[in-house]
Amino acid sequence: MKKLYTLAVTALLLCSNWVFAQTTLSYYLPKGVTYSKSIPTPHQVLGYEVGEWHVSHDQLVMYMRHMDQVSDRITLAEYGRTHENRPLYLLTITSPENHKNIEQLKADHKQLTDPSNSSKLDIKNMPAVIWMGYSVHGNEPSGSNAALLAVYHLAAAQGPEIEKLLKETIILVDPSINPDGLNRFASWVNTNRGENLVTDPNSSEFNEVWPRGRTNHYWFDLNRDWLPLQHPESQGRLAKFHEWKPNLLTDHHEMGTNATFFFQPGIPSRNHPLSPENAFKLTQKIGNYHAKALDKIGSLYYTEESYDDFYYGKGSTYPDVNGAVGILFEQASSRGHAQESINGVLTFPFTIRNQFVTTLSSLEAAQAMREELLAHQRDFYKQSLNESKKTATKAYIFGSEKDPARAYHLAEIIRQHQIAIYRPKETIKVGNNTYRPQSAYVVPLEQPQYKLIEAMFEKRTTFKDSLFYDISAWTFPLAFDLEYNALTGKNYKTSQLGEKMDNPQLPVGKINGGQSNYAYAFEWKDYYTPRALNTLFNHGIQAKVATDKFKTSDGRSFDYGTILIPVAGQPVSGADLHQLLEKTAAANGLEVYAMPTGLTTEGIKLGSPMMQNLRRPSVMLLTGDGVNSNDAGEAWHLLDNRFDIKTTLITADNFNRANLSRYNVLVMADGSYNDVSKDKLRAWVQQGGTVIGMGEAIKWLATNGISNITFKENKKENTETERKPYADLDSESGAQVIGGAIFETSLDLTHPLAYGYTDKQLPIFRSNTLFMEPAKNPYANPIMYTANPLMAGYISKQNLQLAKNSAAVAVTAIGAGKVIAMPDNPNFRAFWYGTNKLFLNSIFFGQIISSGSARADEE
Repeated sequence: MKKLYTLAVTALLLCSNWVFAQTTLSYYLPKGVTYSKSIPTPHQVLGYEVGEWHVSHDQLVMYMRHMDQVSDRITLAEYGRTHENRPLYLLTITSPENHKNIEQLKADHKQLTDPSNSSKLDIKNMPAVIWMGYSVHGNEPSGSNAALLAVYHLAAAQGPEIEKLLKETIILVDPSINPDGLNRFASWVNTNRGENLVTDPNSSEFNEVWPRGRTNHYWFDLNRDWLPLQHPESQGRLAKFHEWKPNLLTDHHEMGTNATFFFQPGIPSRNHPLSPENAFKLTQKIGNYHAKALDKIGSLYYTEESYDDFYYGKGSTYPDVNGAVGILFEQASSRGHAQESINGVLTFPFTIRNQFVTTLSSLEAAQAMREELLAHQRDFYKQSLNESKKTATKAYIFGSEKDPARAYHLAEIIRQHQIAIYRPKETIKVGNNTYRPQSAYVVPLEQPQYKLIEAMFEKRTTFKDSLFYDISAWTFPLAFDLEYNALTGKNYKTSQLGEKMDNPQLPVGKINGGQSNYAYAFEWKDYYTPRALNTLFNHGIQAKVATDKFKTSDGRSFDYGTILIPVAGQPVSGADLHQLLEKTAAANGLEVYAMPTGLTTEGIKLGSPMMQNLRRPSVMLLTGDGVNSNDAGEAWHLLDNRFDIKTTLITADNFNRANLSRYNVLVMADGSYNDVSKDKLRAWVQQGGTVIGMGEAIKWLATNGISNITFKENKKENTETERKPYADLDSESGAQVIGGAIFETSLDLTHPLAYGYTDKQLPIFRSNTLFMEPAKNPYANPIMYTANPLMAGYISKQNLQLAKNSAAVAVTAIGAGKVIAMPDNPNFRAFWYGTNKLFLNSIFFGQIISSGSARADEE
């Protein structure tokens, strides 16, 4: 009774307006531990108690740098910079004796992942390596604020227990995985906090403005980027991860305010089959330590529900396929300083304490289970290598002779995952595919990272469970739209391996034929051709696009979408144009050809009306409330970061009052656009603008008469009411969700939206249930789902029927303009390189699509 009374009084104190004056370190720190006075507390450095304010990233950095200076248990290393140039730090915390021998300890530990050497190691005397990762989502700040406490405790605690812990473990602390998002959020909640705390959920403090602080600078969810590695935060972090190969990784998150506290394992039926069963068992065993710690402070919690370990791009799942154990923590979020919830007022200090307590329980578990974790890592790589020797597939080969940049970028990702990759020594033919040494790569499966290779290349379509917390498929060669094959013992030998590609390089382009006084031409097949054309536009260069094929006297064929740069009429001299093209070709991997004459031996001539003039894209991207910030960010990142295309971010309010004459392309990502003036938008399209709508935006366009699209729906033949168990409601409705799967589409290679593609088959990523009916106009179906479209991932039978033979892209002509509708996201998570060209073609070539090949406005 006394314990319950104490907890109740504490809760009341935390709800009062003077809570933070009363919340001292004693609220957080374990009882019975003494702390060195020579190590400054967070308050002594920052000027406030942990939880009184939301720590900004610069303050967090200030404290960590200070601790590096004053503690012989800590070293600090910068591992990268964010898009906003904020430093990313990793603290290595261990005993001073271990620090003196840290490089040797690291080298010995990494040997556990080498099956040829791991048996020689004495794990009884080897420290375990624990990685503590905080707040990958910036508006889930209790993690980063708990990192202040974790570092202070590990630096200042005294006594035999902490000494033993630091001797037997090496603790890596990543205090802020997402500095840009954390800073955005901290600024918002601190700005909207009053002197008297308001707990009303309607307060602005708890309702941050779009795009909110969850994501990084380009609005990406960094907790989905462990596998794709498209951002500097992830690239730097993964390099450190593989430098150390931790045994245990903790991933501290937040969830809804009305929840309690979750720790893994998640739902057992949703573990990825490639993850070892022992990882799940170890996670369960570690969970007992969390339960004990949370029981001690009276915090409610749950486990083995809600979340899963399927998608390997998440921070808590990626370790499982790398010989480690990943643990997800989800704390109910105060989303500010103190907010009402169904469980009473939830305070920021309370959320921080739970994260800190489970930090300590993770360390306790890792120390107690040290040998188990080390043995698990050693055995994982041994077993993986043994499995690789037994599998029928011996290697994967992939490449693209016509667009080597896409293959290079996949090879680049593979190497970052510490996977060995080679060029083929000689040309290899498999089925209809031919792989040449200069444009192909081979990934042997007989290597320690076998399971991760399989995770990246497999095409899985059967599952134990029909519900997924995240996507159900991510097959990388399909995402990159590359030719690829599995090589078996019949068509693969290690003698076929050529140069090992430790550092793949982007191909360098050039001009063929020297300086021309007439024209230059380059095809649209290379991935970075749009960037090259945009560079030329930025220099005022005039360009044309070939809407038919042609062949020159030297026997070279040029396909649909070839770009022609005439020498005459340009704002620069012939010599300067040649120099600009030379530099642009080299930077973008292009093969540019000097054209000495306008005559061709076949097809159109260079002065043909079918060489259409192109205008420089002037792009605006609608943003703000209602817009899916992830999808909008993916479009913005592609245009701005990868293709150097200046993009104006414009909210609905600004759109409605802006002079739109300076723009010719509007991008509408998935979302709701009820505040956009449909009349103004329609008038702009009629005057020649191009709208590119994606996801739910296409529904809004259709509903408001700005595109002519109809959608396919399930037809229920049986109208009788059928009783079903209440307990099955969530699982049955969830099974109709397409969380993310890969489907086959068929292209019309003569259509401007397909310029640059050379294969009619195109894998597309889908994560919604919007299925468009084909157009009545037979020329208006440039991209269609095939009759058997599922390539990888989960889809229900009902939705699969809707997907079959549906339209993947629809073009509506309105006056002089076009509306291009894509139910799918061609820029998904920045690694879906294969469909980026669809999006970019819409921007560069939407203007030239014939109205006769589009859905009529009144169709």
